[in-house]
Amino acid sequence: MKLGVIADDFTGASDIALTLSDGGMRTAQFVGIPKRTPDRDIEAGVVGLKSRTIKAAEAVEASLAACDWLIAQGCSQVVFKVCSTFDSTDEGNIGPVAAALAERLGETRVLVCPAFPENGRTVYQGHLFVKDKLLNESGMQNHPLTPMRDPDLRRVLSRQTDWPVSHLSVTGLRTNPNTALDVLAGRSMVIADAITNDDLFAIGRAAKERKLVVGGSGIALGLPENFGAEPGATGWQGHDGKAVVLSGSCSIATREQVETFRAKAPSRELAASDIMENRLSLQELVEWTLQQEQAPLLYSSAEPETVAAAQQKYGKEESSEAVERLFASLAAALSQSGVTRIVVAGGETSGAVVSGVSAETLEIGPRIAAGVPALKVAENELVLALKSGNFGGPDFFGEALSVLGGRS
Repeated sequence: MKLGVIADDFTGASDIALTLSDGGMRTAQFVGIPKRTPDRDIEAGVVGLKSRTIKAAEAVEASLAACDWLIAQGCSQVVFKVCSTFDSTDEGNIGPVAAALAERLGETRVLVCPAFPENGRTVYQGHLFVKDKLLNESGMQNHPLTPMRDPDLRRVLSRQTDWPVSHLSVTGLRTNPNTALDVLAGRSMVIADAITNDDLFAIGRAAKERKLVVGGSGIALGLPENFGAEPGATGWQGHDGKAVVLSGSCSIATREQVETFRAKAPSRELAASDIMENRLSLQELVEWTLQQEQAPLLYSSAEPETVAAAQQKYGKEESSEAVERLFASLAAALSQSGVTRIVVAGGETSGAVVSGVSAETLEIGPRIAAGVPALKVAENELVLALKSGNFGGPDFFGEALSVLGGRS
């Protein structure tokens, strides 16, 4: 294994795994730290953790364990993959994890860039934009777990770590990417501007000798070339069996996708109040799902005010964990009852589903949308699509079901 990735959630893991696979590296995505030695021909290993919103100390511990495992497999470079909207709070977890990884790897200068231009995420003058809006005006300021109210990534990161935070402007990057970091003296985390994919390829060249890189999946665009890889097609066989869509994300994009899919498919809302007050029967939900002739949608996606009210009444962590437990149980029961295609929306929901179906290794298939590949669970016939909340167009659910079924 040449390149290792530690992803702070499961959708982010599949996102960057797709980028590396498209870049020509034989890539495997692991659900947590593998218990078995991976195939010898795997060039890039992506360890998916569920560490984005847990306590910072726990995130550090899990990330260091993943790092140690990747280094033991032969990796010479590690990527800490975070969300392209830099999801975190003032307590972490990006800064604490990045600092701990840098110290473990003996790195003194860490490139940090969450840019993903294909999905409208760009960094300019150290500020993160979502399409034409600053991060704090994009809807992310209403995220129920990681509200992002400051678009200046230098300030965000400075509140999370005692490492100095510096800035690599897009002008400095484009002038000479091979020596762009040389002008920055001393120990620091370096917020790098990136507006286009060409900038991300330049960051990849600048990161060639770095032991640690931090960013979204876009930062991996230029890394395969450093390892001698060339883009190539991967084989894929879908599974056109019974299917379901599970949506727990409350992002603007996902809520639009839910409404689009509801207009043409059976659907059931899993309201937080019904979950918390035990008004839902797992067996009844499974039976209802299996009775539908076309793939149905089960969703807990709701407006920010509804989510906030539920958190206020039942507790933020308690309500989130209860929703995740239900999705995990649903995924387990449905996969055991013959469902072979599951489309999932939301990072936390994806983590719950992957845990529920007891997946250990995910094989990377074709692209469904920017940042979202088709995935096959190596241990059985189940195929998945794990979508970060903000990714995909209005008809993503329908498109994902087609690709998972082997249809383009």
